[in-house]
Amino acid sequence: MPKLRLPISFGAAALAAACTLLPFAAAQAQENDTLAKIKASGAITFGYRESSFGFSYLDGNLKPVGYSIEICNRIVDAVKTELKLPAIEIKYQAVTSANRIPLVQNGTVDIECGSTTNLVERQKQVAFSPDIFRYNVRMLVKADSGIRSIADLQGKTVATTSGTTSFRLLREADRGRNLEVTNLAGKDHSDSFLLVESGRAQAFVLDDILLAGQLANARNPKDFVITGESLRTENQSLMFRKDDAAFKALVDRVVSGMMKSGEMEKLYAKWFMSPIPPKGININYPLNAETKEAFANPSSKGI
Repeated sequence: MPKLRLPISFGAAALAAACTLLPFAAAQAQENDTLAKIKASGAITFGYRESSFGFSYLDGNLKPVGYSIEICNRIVDAVKTELKLPAIEIKYQAVTSANRIPLVQNGTVDIECGSTTNLVERQKQVAFSPDIFRYNVRMLVKADSGIRSIADLQGKTVATTSGTTSFRLLREADRGRNLEVTNLAGKDHSDSFLLVESGRAQAFVLDDILLAGQLANARNPKDFVITGESLRTENQSLMFRKDDAAFKALVDRVVSGMMKSGEMEKLYAKWFMSPIPPKGININYPLNAETKEAFANPSSKGI
């Protein structure tokens, strides 16, 4: 049987295609190599939230501050040592619940220093640090509303923040009860709180610690209460690009080290049990059992 000979033009085309793919593959590898990206640019971009009080928000000078931001600053210190750089410029990019994952994926943000839940389904798109906080999803209502449980939401309008899992969790908890509720989405947490404050919604469902931050910053905090059964215990983590083993190892080492040394608990007390800028308000949210367990046994497995 005669040997099959490929036309020279076919072989040349295949070689050309392979050569074209090589730079693309290299670019993809570079894109996911956060340490190489930082070394080449001398800069890192933090994703921050504008109103996740305590975690990541703007102070009186419109500078991003908070618990998550400070943890990210410690990570930058470790990156400087790792790369032997005297300084690294920190750039800031505001993110929302809706766009935070795409901005991490496309390289606009190197690490999101915000208030994001580490979900196993999200791990298909991004990677996470060990949990920096654990909390319960509950609801904030006006104190005189008479709403104290999920059952009381019958026929009511519920505010959630666009891009969060809150309404889905409410529906899962409602299974079998056939509650009729209307969902109204705010663009950020402050916008969602305003929906309740203005009477357009009767409840705001979110992580109780973030609700506590909104409550502490309200004009009349005593007019509102955080109530109802927990819809789920969730875990917050820092978020960055997936498939970047070197950067994840560094982040895990820094975060776990802060937990073991006691630094994380001191940082927690600074942002959640002390007066914070810009108004000197104390969120007054004591360290809960779930977060203590997270500090004792660092994990990024997600829920």
